[in-house]
Amino acid sequence: MVKDPSEGELIPAVVLSTHTTGLAVIRALGAQRIPVIAVHYDRSDMGHVSRYVHHSLRAPHPEHDRDRFLELLVKMGETFGRCLLIPCDDAPLVAVAENAALLSPHHLLACPAWPVVRSTIDKPQTYQLAESLGVPTPRTILARNFSQVEEYCRTADFPCLVKPRRSHTYFERFRRKLVKVHSPAALVTAYQEAAAAGLEVMLQEYIEGPDTAGVNYNSYAWEGQPLVEFTAQKIRMSPPDSGVPSVVLSKQIPDVIPAGRRLLQALSYAGYSCIEFKQDARDGRYKLLEINARHNRSALLAVRCGINFPWLEYRHRVCGEWPAASGFREGLYWVDAARDMAAVGPYFRRGGFSLSGQLRPYGSPGVFAVWSLADPRPFLRRSAYLAARAVAAAMHCPGSHLQGAGWPWKARHRTRVV
Repeated sequence: MVKDPSEGELIPAVVLSTHTTGLAVIRALGAQRIPVIAVHYDRSDMGHVSRYVHHSLRAPHPEHDRDRFLELLVKMGETFGRCLLIPCDDAPLVAVAENAALLSPHHLLACPAWPVVRSTIDKPQTYQLAESLGVPTPRTILARNFSQVEEYCRTADFPCLVKPRRSHTYFERFRRKLVKVHSPAALVTAYQEAAAAGLEVMLQEYIEGPDTAGVNYNSYAWEGQPLVEFTAQKIRMSPPDSGVPSVVLSKQIPDVIPAGRRLLQALSYAGYSCIEFKQDARDGRYKLLEINARHNRSALLAVRCGINFPWLEYRHRVCGEWPAASGFREGLYWVDAARDMAAVGPYFRRGGFSLSGQLRPYGSPGVFAVWSLADPRPFLRRSAYLAARAVAAAMHCPGSHLQGAGWPWKARHRTRVV
């Protein structure tokens, strides 16, 4: 039987994927003394060596070996009892949500129902929903064949974006979120690369404006009603324009809240989400980029600002305690230093680079994505992995993921290989 954490009997939280997002959730729950089980499957993962992890399990990849991944989760119910499963990447999110009937008898699931997840994972469905609600979106078409690509090239304004229909499968293949193209030839090349990999892509207008025009609307909602909300501004991306956030700033951005709420209500959303917008420099409107039906990379920023979303979700789903709306501290930074340093060159080459602006987040109040003096092992593991990749790249070595690029000493956690 599930007990209130204040009574000292805690059911474990199982964090599925332990990269940047998973590490944030691990630390957010670990700081509240919730027992954490880390399930990792990617060589670049580092959260499973955190001091807050009680058990670490290496799993089959949920995208490539779905059956064995689900089998592991079911067996965990026999070993650890009923747990709260928290997907921290799209691949385990899809696996868990789509197989809720299999997993629910064994665990609590910290994710929305599959029809909702499908509407957020499949980007054409996301944009169709937004348009029906009057939420602005960039002009987008799904490229079903080469003829459509040729037609688009004749009328498109460049630059534009070649964007995957399902982001996580595309990223798994190409290690990038999308492609910003500046010519018809580049667009055709990007489309053909995706088609050769059996992946569908969309052709989308590029929203004019700097990376600082990007905004996150984060919330915890139930039956479509947001209970706690948090907004933040993207400061830098890595790589610029088309990458993932490397610096984010907590900030009240009321203009995106009505659109975010309409989307949540239409989906009857239940759980945590991060809805991304970008303000179009041409008309000043915030346009929807995507809906993430899971915790996001900069999750520790809200925690640092006083809103611990993973802890609120745990208390609600496990104990039935409803989260209460609260304010948050503005002006705090979240910094992914490794990614941010990698973007220095591209930002410098495009002009307007300021050393003081580059360094400001590092000397201001905030939180780092990976580095923590109280929990240094994930940083050391990530550093070892990145160094090994750099060496492999310098040596022009194929397969630079480097299976051996990992923990340089024995971890104290019990790790099981399935």
